[in-house]
Amino acid sequence: MPRVPRMVVTDSGQKAAYHVISRTALDGLPFGKVEKDELVRIIQRYSAVYSVEVLGFAIMGNHFHLLVEVSPADSMSNEDVRIRFHLLYGETIEFPEERLEEYRERFCSLSAYVKDIKQRFSCFYNKRKKRKGTLWGERFKSVIVEQGSTLIHCLAYIDLNAVRAGIVKRPEDYRWCSIGYHIQTGNKDGFLSSDLGTPEFGEDDAATQLKTYREYLYHIGAIDKRGKAKISRKVLDEEATEGFEMNRLRRFRYRSRYFTDSGIIGSRAFVETQYETFKDHFQSTREKIPKRVKGIEGMYSLKRLAEA
Repeated sequence: MPRVPRMVVTDSGQKAAYHVISRTALDGLPFGKVEKDELVRIIQRYSAVYSVEVLGFAIMGNHFHLLVEVSPADSMSNEDVRIRFHLLYGETIEFPEERLEEYRERFCSLSAYVKDIKQRFSCFYNKRKKRKGTLWGERFKSVIVEQGSTLIHCLAYIDLNAVRAGIVKRPEDYRWCSIGYHIQTGNKDGFLSSDLGTPEFGEDDAATQLKTYREYLYHIGAIDKRGKAKISRKVLDEEATEGFEMNRLRRFRYRSRYFTDSGIIGSRAFVETQYETFKDHFQSTREKIPKRVKGIEGMYSLKRLAEA
C-alpha cells in the first residue's frame, strides 16, 4: 500500500507546531547515557541548520519526542539560506546558487529535518555498536499542534515521560528532556525556546515563565493516570511550599552532575592543560573548548570521556 501523505501546514507566512515521535526497531532499551547525550547533540546541530524552534524534547531508552515550530519557506531570506547551507556543509563548500529554492524548501521541511537527525544518529549508533542494518522502526509520527493551551499541554506530556516511566520523581531530574535541560544547563546556547508556552498565561519574563510552567507541569503530573507513575502529592506539596521557585541550593545540586559526567573540570587554564594531555581519550576528533559551568564561578568542564 502507498504511504499516507504526511499532514504538513503549507499556509504562507504561518509557523506550524508539530509533535514528533520516533521509535527504534530494536528490542529493549538500547539507548544509554552516551546515546542519549549524542542524540541531544545531533538535534541541537540540525536545529541550528533548519528553520525550526525547539520547544520541547525527551530522549527515552527506545524512542524520542520533539515539539518544534517550523517556519514557512517564504520567511527565509536568500542570505539565510546560504548561511544555513554553510552551517551544514562547512564554509569551504561553495553554495550552488542554481539550487537556492531547493535549499530554501529543504531548510523549512519537517521531514528533511527529522530525516537528517535520524540518519546521523544511526551512523553514530551503528559505528559505536559495530553493527549494520536498520535502527529506526516505522517512519516518524507527526501531530500538528494548535498554539495555546494545547501546545503547553503537549509540552508537559513530553516533559513528564521520565516521571511516567518511573525513572525520576521530579521531571527536571531527568536531563534528557526539555525541563531538565532548562534547569540543569540554564538552557545552554539558547537551544530551546524560552517562552515554554507560557504566553498563553500572559507571562513574558524568563524567570516567571519557568516558574509558571513548572507549577503547571507539577499539577498536571500529579493527576492520577491508570497504571502510570505520577508526581507524588508529597513532592507536589514540597514544590508548592517553595512557590515553584528554583533556589540557589537546588540549582547547585543540578550543576553538581558536572563532577561525575565531565571528562575534566576545574579552572579554564587547568582544563585546557589537561585536555592537551588526554586528547586521544575524547570521542570527537574536533578541538574541544572548555564550557563554563553556570552557577559556579570560575569553573569550566569538558564533556565526559568516551565509554569503553
